[in-house]
Amino acid sequence: MSARQNRPAIVDRATWNDARGVLLQQEKALTRMKDAISAGRRRMPMVEVRPDYAFDGPGGTVTLLDLFEGRQQLIVQHFMFAPEWREGCDGCSMMAEHIGPLSHLHARRTSFALTSRAPLPRLQAFRDRMGWDLPWYSTIGDRFNTDFGATVEGEERQAISVFLAEGERVFHTWSTQARGEEPFMLVFDLLDLTPFGRQEDWENSPAGTPQEPAYSWMRLSDSYTGSERSCSCPSGSR
Repeated sequence: MSARQNRPAIVDRATWNDARGVLLQQEKALTRMKDAISAGRRRMPMVEVRPDYAFDGPGGTVTLLDLFEGRQQLIVQHFMFAPEWREGCDGCSMMAEHIGPLSHLHARRTSFALTSRAPLPRLQAFRDRMGWDLPWYSTIGDRFNTDFGATVEGEERQAISVFLAEGERVFHTWSTQARGEEPFMLVFDLLDLTPFGRQEDWENSPAGTPQEPAYSWMRLSDSYTGSERSCSCPSGSR
Protein backbone atom coordinates (compact mmCIF):
# COMPACT_ATOMS: atom_id res chain seq x y z
CA MET A 1 0.00 0.00 0.00
CA SER A 2 1.44 3.36 -0.98
CA ALA A 3 1.79 6.26 1.41
CA ARG A 4 -0.65 8.27 -0.75
CA GLN A 5 -3.48 5.91 0.18
CA ASN A 6 -3.16 7.10 3.77
CA ARG A 7 -3.80 10.75 2.88
CA PRO A 8 -6.86 12.89 2.04
CA ALA A 9 -7.39 14.04 -1.53
CA ILE A 10 -5.28 16.95 -2.74
CA VAL A 11 -7.47 19.83 -4.03
CA ASP A 12 -7.20 23.53 -4.80
CA ARG A 13 -7.93 26.17 -2.14
CA ALA A 14 -11.43 26.98 -3.43
CA THR A 15 -12.48 23.33 -3.21
CA TRP A 16 -10.96 23.10 0.27
CA ASN A 17 -12.87 26.24 1.37
CA ASP A 18 -16.14 24.71 0.19
CA ALA A 19 -15.50 21.48 2.09
CA ARG A 20 -14.43 23.42 5.19
CA GLY A 21 -17.62 25.49 5.02
CA VAL A 22 -19.80 22.38 5.05
CA LEU A 23 -17.95 20.88 8.01
CA LEU A 24 -17.99 24.22 9.84
CA GLN A 25 -21.78 24.24 9.84
CA GLN A 26 -21.78 20.77 11.36
CA GLU A 27 -19.27 21.86 13.99
CA LYS A 28 -21.43 24.87 14.89
CA ALA A 29 -24.45 22.59 15.23
CA LEU A 30 -22.43 20.35 17.55
CA THR A 31 -21.44 23.37 19.67
CA ARG A 32 -25.07 24.44 19.97
CA MET A 33 -26.08 20.90 20.91
CA LYS A 34 -23.36 20.86 23.58
CA ASP A 35 -24.73 24.14 24.96
CA ALA A 36 -28.24 22.65 25.06
CA ILE A 37 -27.02 19.52 26.85
CA SER A 38 -25.12 21.63 29.37
CA ALA A 39 -28.28 23.64 30.00
CA GLY A 40 -30.14 20.40 30.65
CA ARG A 41 -27.38 19.22 33.00
CA ARG A 42 -27.77 22.39 35.05
CA ARG A 43 -31.45 21.52 35.48
CA MET A 44 -30.91 17.88 36.47
CA PRO A 45 -32.51 16.89 39.78
CA MET A 46 -30.07 16.07 42.57
CA VAL A 47 -30.01 13.59 45.42
CA GLU A 48 -28.83 14.25 48.96
CA VAL A 49 -25.88 12.13 50.09
CA ARG A 50 -23.94 11.67 53.30
CA PRO A 51 -21.57 14.60 53.94
CA ASP A 52 -19.40 12.45 56.23
CA TYR A 53 -17.89 9.97 53.80
CA ALA A 54 -14.36 9.62 55.20
CA PHE A 55 -11.06 10.03 53.34
CA ASP A 56 -7.43 9.82 54.37
CA GLY A 57 -5.67 13.09 53.46
CA PRO A 58 -2.30 14.70 54.19
CA GLY A 59 -3.71 16.25 57.35
CA GLY A 60 -5.55 13.14 58.54
CA THR A 61 -9.14 12.03 58.12
CA VAL A 62 -11.44 14.42 56.26
CA THR A 63 -15.03 14.20 55.07
CA LEU A 64 -16.70 14.67 51.72
CA LEU A 65 -17.85 18.08 52.92
CA ASP A 66 -14.23 18.98 53.71
CA LEU A 67 -13.24 18.25 50.11
CA PHE A 68 -15.26 21.31 49.03
CA GLU A 69 -12.68 23.50 50.85
CA GLY A 70 -15.40 26.04 51.58
CA ARG A 71 -16.59 26.30 47.97
CA GLN A 72 -20.08 25.43 46.76
CA GLN A 73 -19.22 22.90 44.06
CA LEU A 74 -16.94 19.87 43.92
CA ILE A 75 -15.74 17.71 41.04
CA VAL A 76 -14.33 14.33 42.07
CA GLN A 77 -12.26 12.19 39.74
CA HIS A 78 -12.58 8.59 40.88
CA PHE A 79 -9.01 7.63 39.96
CA MET A 80 -8.52 3.91 39.35
CA PHE A 81 -5.86 2.83 41.82
CA ALA A 82 -6.76 -0.38 43.65
CA PRO A 83 -5.15 -1.11 47.03
CA GLU A 84 -2.92 -3.84 45.57
CA TRP A 85 -1.75 -1.91 42.47
CA ARG A 86 1.81 -0.62 42.24
CA GLU A 87 0.88 2.41 40.12
CA GLY A 88 -2.20 4.28 38.94
CA CYS A 89 -4.27 3.74 35.81
CA ASP A 90 -2.77 5.20 32.63
CA GLY A 91 -6.09 6.58 31.38
CA CYS A 92 -6.89 8.18 34.74
CA SER A 93 -3.37 9.62 34.75
CA MET A 94 -3.88 11.15 31.32
CA MET A 95 -7.11 12.71 32.59
CA ALA A 96 -5.42 14.14 35.69
CA GLU A 97 -2.65 15.65 33.55
CA HIS A 98 -5.23 17.61 31.56
CA ILE A 99 -6.85 19.32 34.55
CA GLY A 100 -4.45 22.26 34.71
CA PRO A 101 -4.19 24.89 37.45
CA LEU A 102 -7.09 24.60 39.87
CA SER A 103 -7.18 28.38 40.34
CA HIS A 104 -9.41 28.63 37.27
CA LEU A 105 -11.96 26.28 38.84
CA HIS A 106 -11.64 27.98 42.21
CA ALA A 107 -12.53 31.30 40.56
CA ARG A 108 -15.88 29.72 39.71
CA ARG A 109 -16.61 28.43 43.23
CA THR A 110 -15.56 24.89 42.31
CA SER A 111 -13.10 22.54 43.99
CA PHE A 112 -11.50 19.46 42.46
CA ALA A 113 -10.10 16.30 44.06
CA LEU A 114 -8.86 12.86 43.13
CA THR A 115 -10.00 9.90 45.23
CA SER A 116 -8.70 6.32 45.09
CA ARG A 117 -8.79 3.14 47.16
CA ALA A 118 -5.01 2.73 47.35
CA PRO A 119 -3.28 3.78 50.61
CA LEU A 120 -2.39 7.46 50.83
CA PRO A 121 1.43 6.95 50.93
CA ARG A 122 1.24 5.07 47.62
CA LEU A 123 -0.93 7.80 46.09
CA GLN A 124 1.49 10.49 47.23
CA ALA A 125 4.52 8.59 45.92
CA PHE A 126 2.87 8.16 42.52
CA ARG A 127 1.82 11.81 42.42
CA ASP A 128 5.39 12.85 43.18
CA ARG A 129 6.67 10.55 40.45
CA MET A 130 4.29 12.10 37.91
CA GLY A 131 4.97 15.67 39.06
CA TRP A 132 1.35 16.55 39.80
CA ASP A 133 0.01 19.10 42.25
CA LEU A 134 -3.59 17.92 42.70
CA PRO A 135 -5.39 17.15 45.97
CA TRP A 136 -5.61 13.37 46.29
CA TYR A 137 -7.38 11.40 49.00
CA SER A 138 -7.58 7.74 49.87
CA THR A 139 -11.05 6.36 50.50
CA ILE A 140 -11.38 4.60 53.84
CA GLY A 141 -13.06 1.36 52.94
CA ASP A 142 -15.02 0.77 49.74
CA ARG A 143 -18.29 2.54 50.38
CA PHE A 144 -17.65 5.86 48.64
CA ASN A 145 -16.39 4.11 45.52
CA THR A 146 -19.19 1.56 45.47
CA ASP A 147 -21.91 4.12 46.17
CA PHE A 148 -20.85 6.14 43.13
CA GLY A 149 -20.10 3.29 40.74
CA ALA A 150 -16.32 3.58 40.84
CA THR A 151 -15.86 0.08 42.27
CA VAL A 152 -18.25 -2.61 41.05
CA GLU A 153 -17.90 -6.14 42.43
CA GLY A 154 -14.30 -5.38 43.36
CA GLU A 155 -13.40 -4.01 39.91
CA GLU A 156 -12.15 -0.44 39.45
CA ARG A 157 -14.04 1.91 37.12
CA GLN A 158 -13.12 5.35 35.86
CA ALA A 159 -15.74 7.87 36.88
CA ILE A 160 -16.42 11.54 37.52
CA SER A 161 -18.90 12.73 40.15
CA VAL A 162 -20.11 16.27 40.80
CA PHE A 163 -21.49 17.54 44.11
CA LEU A 164 -23.14 20.69 45.43
CA ALA A 165 -22.92 21.86 49.05
CA GLU A 166 -25.57 23.89 50.80
CA GLY A 167 -24.48 24.54 54.36
CA GLU A 168 -23.84 21.15 55.96
CA ARG A 169 -25.80 19.28 53.29
CA VAL A 170 -24.23 17.66 50.21
CA PHE A 171 -26.02 16.74 47.00
CA HIS A 172 -24.93 14.52 44.12
CA THR A 173 -25.78 16.33 40.87
CA TRP A 174 -24.06 14.44 38.02
CA SER A 175 -21.80 11.52 37.16
CA THR A 176 -20.28 9.97 34.07
CA GLN A 177 -18.10 7.02 33.14
CA ALA A 178 -16.29 5.55 30.15
CA ARG A 179 -16.38 7.82 27.07
CA GLY A 180 -18.39 10.41 28.99
CA GLU A 181 -15.05 11.38 30.54
CA GLU A 182 -13.42 12.31 27.23
CA PRO A 183 -14.05 16.06 27.64
CA PHE A 184 -11.50 15.89 30.47
CA MET A 185 -8.83 14.55 28.10
CA LEU A 186 -7.87 17.20 25.57
CA VAL A 187 -5.56 14.85 23.71
CA PHE A 188 -8.58 13.15 22.14
CA ASP A 189 -10.02 16.44 20.89
CA LEU A 190 -6.63 17.39 19.49
CA LEU A 191 -6.23 14.05 17.72
CA ASP A 192 -9.77 14.37 16.34
CA LEU A 193 -8.56 17.46 14.45
CA THR A 194 -5.95 15.48 12.53
CA PRO A 195 -6.28 13.47 9.29
CA PHE A 196 -5.47 10.21 11.11
CA GLY A 197 -7.78 10.93 14.07
CA ARG A 198 -7.15 8.82 17.17
CA GLN A 199 -5.88 5.97 15.00
CA GLU A 200 -8.08 3.44 16.80
CA ASP A 201 -9.86 0.61 15.05
CA TRP A 202 -13.40 1.67 15.99
CA GLU A 203 -13.14 4.96 14.06
CA ASN A 204 -14.72 5.54 10.66
CA SER A 205 -11.59 6.63 8.79
CA PRO A 206 -10.44 6.45 5.15
CA ALA A 207 -8.97 3.16 4.01
CA GLY A 208 -5.29 2.91 4.79
CA THR A 209 -5.39 5.10 7.90
CA PRO A 210 -3.12 3.59 10.58
CA GLN A 211 -5.27 2.09 13.32
CA GLU A 212 -4.80 0.01 16.47
CA PRO A 213 -7.15 -1.36 19.14
CA ALA A 214 -8.73 1.33 21.30
CA TYR A 215 -6.44 2.63 24.08
CA SER A 216 -3.70 0.12 23.18
CA TRP A 217 -1.25 2.99 22.62
CA MET A 218 -1.94 4.67 25.95
CA ARG A 219 0.52 4.52 28.83
CA LEU A 220 1.80 6.68 31.67
CA SER A 221 3.35 9.89 30.35
CA ASP A 222 6.79 8.98 31.70
CA SER A 223 6.70 5.51 30.15
CA TYR A 224 6.45 6.13 26.40
CA THR A 225 9.40 4.76 24.42
CA GLY A 226 8.15 5.37 20.88
CA SER A 227 8.07 1.77 19.74
CA GLU A 228 6.37 -0.05 22.59
CA ARG A 229 2.63 -0.57 22.91
CA SER A 230 0.60 -0.99 26.08
CA CYS A 231 -2.97 -1.57 27.06
CA SER A 232 -5.22 0.49 29.29
CA CYS A 233 -5.50 -0.82 32.83
CA PRO A 234 -7.17 -4.24 32.90
CA SER A 235 -8.37 -5.10 36.35
CA GLY A 236 -5.72 -6.62 38.55
CA SER A 237 -2.87 -5.75 36.19
CA ARG A 238 -1.20 -3.26 38.50
